[in-house]
Amino acid sequence: MNNFQYYNPVRIVFGEDQIQQLSKLVPTDARVLITYGGGSAERTGTLAEVREALAASGSREVFEFGGIEPNPEFVTLLKAADMVNEHNIDFLLAVGGGSVIDGSKFVALVSSLHDDDNVDSTVSRDKAWSALTSYCRDIDSAIDLGAVLTIPATGSEMNSGGVVNHSERQAKLPFGNPLAFPKFSILDPSKTLTLPDRQVMNGVADAFVHVMEQYLTYPVNAKVQDAFAESLLKILIDEGRAVKEDSENMEVRKNIMWTATMALNGLIGTGVPQDWTTHMIGHELTSLHAIDHARTLTIVLPSVLRELKDSKKDKLLQYARNVWHITDEGQDDDAIIESAISHTENFFRELGLPVSLEDAELDQSAIDPIIKQLEAHQMVKLGEHGKNDLQVSRRILERAVTAKAS
Repeated sequence: MNNFQYYNPVRIVFGEDQIQQLSKLVPTDARVLITYGGGSAERTGTLAEVREALAASGSREVFEFGGIEPNPEFVTLLKAADMVNEHNIDFLLAVGGGSVIDGSKFVALVSSLHDDDNVDSTVSRDKAWSALTSYCRDIDSAIDLGAVLTIPATGSEMNSGGVVNHSERQAKLPFGNPLAFPKFSILDPSKTLTLPDRQVMNGVADAFVHVMEQYLTYPVNAKVQDAFAESLLKILIDEGRAVKEDSENMEVRKNIMWTATMALNGLIGTGVPQDWTTHMIGHELTSLHAIDHARTLTIVLPSVLRELKDSKKDKLLQYARNVWHITDEGQDDDAIIESAISHTENFFRELGLPVSLEDAELDQSAIDPIIKQLEAHQMVKLGEHGKNDLQVSRRILERAVTAKAS
């Protein structure tokens, strides 16, 4: 196991009917900006619960900013940042899924970035873009943030990172800063009952690939992290199938929500190598073709595993044995590895998710633009070894054009 430091200050408030706790969690004299996405938070009554809880005690002034996209747009987020300055906001409350929380983290970090000669409250677009292209690592102040999670998937509710999309530049870039940890996150699994099946399955897949990016690299004798990761994967397999069969089962919803949070709160990634090749290629697919983030991951992951099976051999065999319970009776290592990858693909298919570019109505012609974007965004040394160059990414995408038979 490698040396590590682990820090996570996020208070988790888990369970049904916990939004009322906002009256105690948000400072009583705060100037609050509620951020949210489309109209679902309003239609389902979640925003009404949030407003009621904030009004229950104290003298808070509350403002609202809606319209944060499923892949939060840079231009939209800077409008929210301008509103933060206009109204002297000192607390952000993100109500939604990972995109709303990611976007709100970015707003919290860049709201103080003004032009030197700025005479109003507008955030400098150039400084905010420069911060994003530097992953927001150098920002040294941020507005406090809390979250009410409605879509389990990204784990953003319990980490300090996020992703922002800039459609005009065809860029989807990650960022991270310890100042972006939420002060608290409320996880009410009953809120997930209103989600369309597509979002539920996307969430299961997103969490699954988050675990895989941290687990399926090479062994460093990190027994705790490996066992934890394998357990999370098995839970997602079981509960992904279960929620498809019984979408109203609250116990299943609880397990999916908590597993998605644990998949990316830093715990299973401490002291171990991490990959993230699938995510970096997937980001470009989303940016260029507006494919749901999770669906880009299920398209790319099987091809990543096949292309890199030699460097990942030991962990792939461990994954086959401990997650899919594949025995080695009469099979060589290559056959066992291919079986594990096929099991993974078939699980994604069970959830109604794509496993190839063809499944997303794309073909070979999609590859060159993705490679150009990876190069433009300096994603040229990917993977746990930093050796996945553009040629490796090209081979991964070529494998992903057509799915193998199930």
